Amino acid sequence: MERKHWIDNLRWATVLLVLFYHVIYFYNNKGVFGGIGGFGDYPEYRQYQDVVMYILYPFFMPLLFILAGIGSRYALQKQSGKEWFKARTRKLLVPGTIGLFVFQWMVGYFNTVVAARQGVFDGMPAIAKYMMMAISGTGPLWFVQVLWLLCLALLLVRAIDRKDWFYNICGKSNYLVIILLGVLFWVGEQSLIKNPRPESLDGLVNLYKPLFYLIPFLLGYFVFAHDEVQEKLEKAWIPLMACAVVAGTVLVVTTFGQDYTSPQYLGSPLNCLYGWLMCLAMMGWFKAKFNRTSAFAGYMTRSSYGIYIVHYLVIASLGYMMKVHTSLAPWMMYVILFVAVMLLSPAIYEVLRRIPFVRWCVFGEKKNR
Repeated sequence: MERKHWIDNLRWATVLLVLFYHVIYFYNNKGVFGGIGGFGDYPEYRQYQDVVMYILYPFFMPLLFILAGIGSRYALQKQSGKEWFKARTRKLLVPGTIGLFVFQWMVGYFNTVVAARQGVFDGMPAIAKYMMMAISGTGPLWFVQVLWLLCLALLLVRAIDRKDWFYNICGKSNYLVIILLGVLFWVGEQSLIKNPRPESLDGLVNLYKPLFYLIPFLLGYFVFAHDEVQEKLEKAWIPLMACAVVAGTVLVVTTFGQDYTSPQYLGSPLNCLYGWLMCLAMMGWFKAKFNRTSAFAGYMTRSSYGIYIVHYLVIASLGYMMKVHTSLAPWMMYVILFVAVMLLSPAIYEVLRRIPFVRWCVFGEKKNR
């Protein structure tokens, strides 16, 4: 099979959007969990730059799961299920578990430093502090943890559909079916716990959203891995993008200031419509315009996963230091943090991937590529 460069390019481009999103998210003042907070209380202080979060959040992670589903289909055409899952375990589960204690504990340090200033860690043994920092350093690695679980679920689904009956049926999807699949997007969002109990794991379930992300992952595997479906998106990318822009504009204008990560917000029909249309439009756009490669694109294809793994340390550490220990203007903090995460994340990755044991723990890579 000829390599589909548009999928590679869309994957690493989406990772870069994640980095940009986290720069804005770290200083948000909309009450979204995580980060260090904004530069004033909303609504008195309206941080209009936060609009970036409302634009990106509804679609960029579902899109990554769709691409992961497509990639899984292609990989399983070349490997046995056992070989594939073994490789997925090393690539996903190792960084999402062992990597927490080797590298991500540093992210956890900055995630817990506010709690430490409040005296939460007073009298706690050093080993207990380290364990807490490692666990709280999961950060963006929730993605690889959930993806590993979905890979496990896919093996069960494949065992049921051994003859690819469902896969072949999905390949016949027309435009109407493709659009209506967005209903599944909405159904998935309804799996979130609407009123999470503070003393329970409800909040963690809503953060990881495994049942929701299972849907785009399986749609990638069964529907969007078909050449015929990809060609339909390519032909219709302009109207799809136009409709997505309209839906997104209405969504942002009518909801700016709300917690866009709340179950009620995510489960709204307008949020789901916009998120689904953007996933379709982005795939069609990249299939039509970016199905080629270059030296830079080749590097990003190889490295974007590692950059994703390490990037939040740059944001958490530098973002915290600037907010707490400097008097820089907010716009300068955004610029410095954006430039730093785009330059330092690849640098950190390049250093770590050259250290054998660390490379395996943090990136799940056996050999230096």
